[in-house]
Formats: sequence, structure tokens, C-alpha cells
Amino acid sequence: MTEDMKILVLNAGSSSLKYQLMDSTTEEVLAKGLFDRIGMSGKAEHSWSLGGKKHSAKLEIENHEQALEAAVKVLSADGGVISSFDDISAVGHRVVHGGEYFSTSVAIDEDVLEKLDEVSPLAPLHNPAAVSCIRAARSLMPEITHVAAFDTAYHQTIPPKAHHYPLPQELYDKYKVRRYGFHGNSHRYVAQRVSDLVNIPLRDLKIISCHLGNGASIAAIKNGVSVDTSMGFTPLEGLMMGTRTGSIDPAIVTFLMRQENLSPDEIDNLMNKKSGLLGVTGISSDLRDVLDAQEAGNELAKLAREMYAYSIKRYIGQYMAVLGGLDIIVMTAGVGENSPVMRAAALAGLEHWGIAVDPWRNIEKSEVFKDGLEGEYKISASGSRVKVLVVPTNEELMIARDTKALL
Repeated sequence: MTEDMKILVLNAGSSSLKYQLMDSTTEEVLAKGLFDRIGMSGKAEHSWSLGGKKHSAKLEIENHEQALEAAVKVLSADGGVISSFDDISAVGHRVVHGGEYFSTSVAIDEDVLEKLDEVSPLAPLHNPAAVSCIRAARSLMPEITHVAAFDTAYHQTIPPKAHHYPLPQELYDKYKVRRYGFHGNSHRYVAQRVSDLVNIPLRDLKIISCHLGNGASIAAIKNGVSVDTSMGFTPLEGLMMGTRTGSIDPAIVTFLMRQENLSPDEIDNLMNKKSGLLGVTGISSDLRDVLDAQEAGNELAKLAREMYAYSIKRYIGQYMAVLGGLDIIVMTAGVGENSPVMRAAALAGLEHWGIAVDPWRNIEKSEVFKDGLEGEYKISASGSRVKVLVVPTNEELMIARDTKALL
């Protein structure tokens, strides 16, 4: 293992590719970028950051292999951070779904790829793109280790009483219909990070981790392992989100299909892409736009904000019961890190459970940690029994660490 080992972290979508190149020793991000609209003739866009400067270009990019070649071209240009593919020591790939096969990150071989193809029906929008990217990366860099890090892996510790659905057992046996949970690398990162910040071993903590972004999930973490999480068989279950319904009465699905004459694909699209904040307000899936509309007097925006906060509060209450107590609530991702209004609304009225937010700390970010990173601070009041922390997530770092460990 070389001292200056560089790890490339890849996160592939069906028409996109995010990447970060990291120094595995210092954990410094050397460069990062995004390809969007891959496969759309003349419309592919590449934006990247290198040496503190931001760049962008429009390219003809037909597939992920061409995107990787284009990324290496800019990373190895004058003033770049590598000279060729040979300077990359390993590649870590984000994979959304590992099914029941994978409870940790793994080095990729043909057997792993076969299993990923097998579970692709569980994540049809995500896994095929990831597998395509993995095959492209292995073709371009065949001599190095490639690692798959799964969103679902961290939640494989959830016990059967929490992950099983009350459906006929034959459906689980046949299709593996169960709770899988997602955002695992994010929940795993912030749990370890809060343990470091409060200087208490993870094995001694009861944590509720709130990953609140356009997609959102909450995890109950006890003694370092996930024991329950809000997302389920798919990322649709759980909290109200930007465009997703979250948990609703399942009979609504068949009711709307009959009443509106909707196909399975159409109802799936309605619940995943046209609901949530966007569906209730008719304005936007972005909470910032919803809060602006509420300030302007929009009643539907006010309702949406209240619904969003209520869904978070409801899961916090459930998971306090599941954990048998609570030491820390951690807020992360776009909304969790950047919306003091939503943090305050979601935790209001929980003072009798020992959860109290300090308004000043919440808005001014004044209670930082001595050895903390940028964006890490405490927002709980001095007398709050439960600590409430804000910690920026870093899923890419977890993938890089797992990749280095597997070398």
C-alpha cells in the first residue's frame, strides 16, 4: 500500500456520474466533479472543481466509460492531480441496493456482479446504472481493486421483527419483500462522528440520525448498529419528502388507480415524483421555496411545512421507544444541515422528553466543538438531557475508507 494512495469514489445514476478523487492518507478531496445528461446527444454537461477552481464544459458523452475517460483527462491536464489511470490505486462505487447478500462493503468480482444483477429489480432506477459504471471502470482500470459500498448494508442489522412486513411469508421467500433501508453510509458516518465529538464510545450511545434532504430517512442506532429505519422496501416509505409521499395508507394506491385509471408505472410516478412538498404546495420540491412561499402567506406552503415537521417528530417519538431512551439526535443532509426553521419545528414540543433546542445556537451556529469540522455544532439547550447536533454528512469519505480497508 503506497503512502500517497489515491482513491476514486464513483456515484452513478442512469444519466449522471458524480466522482471524487481522495488522498487516502490525509482524506483530502483532491478533485470532484459531476457529469449530467449522459447519453443525451450534445447535452452532456461536466462540471468539476480542481485546485480551488470551478470549471464546466458541454461534451458528447454516450456512456459512463466515456465519462470516466473525460474525468481522467481533466484530472491529468496541466496542474492536475494525476498523470493517468495508473495513478489511481482503487475505486469505490456507491451501490444503492445489496439485497440480503451484503452487510458490509465488498471487493468486486464476477460473483458480486452476478448478485448485483440479481437484486437489480429491487432498485431498477439505481442498480443497473451502478453496475454499468462498475463494468466500465473495471474495463478501464482492470488491475486495481474495485469496491462496492451499499446504501442498504448498514441496515442489515435490523432485526426481523422490524424488517419483516405482515404479508404472506411466501412473498418474502419468493421476492425478498422486507425493509431494507437506505442512506446507510450517511447514517453510519454521522453516528461515528457524533461519538467522536462527544467523546463517548459508539457502543454506549443511543442515537437518532435524521438524514433530511430531498430524499429523507431517519435511523435508530443503538450501540453502534442500526435497529430500525424509516425507509423500507424502497426509498418511498417513511418521511414526507421533496417529491415522495412517504408512508401512506396502501389502499390509497389502488383507490387512485381505479378512480384515475392509472397504470402501475403512472401511480409509481405520482407517488415518487409528483407528491411530497411539491404535491402539497404545487410550487416546489425545495424546502427553501416552500418556506419563502409560507412567508408570503401561502396557506398550502404552511401546511406542507407543518406536515414535513410532523413526520420527522413522529418518527423521533417512535424511535425513542424502540431505543428505550435517547442520548443524541443528529441532523444532517441538505435540510438537516441548513434549515434552522425546520430543525426547530421538528423538535418543538419535545421538552418533556428531555429534548430542547436553543434558538440562538440553532440560528447562529454558536456552540461549535473545539476539535470539530466546519459545519459541526450543537443546537440543544444547556439543560437538554438529549444532545442535538448538526453534522454535515460525508458518504464519499465512508466509501473511500471502506475501499482503503479492503486493500
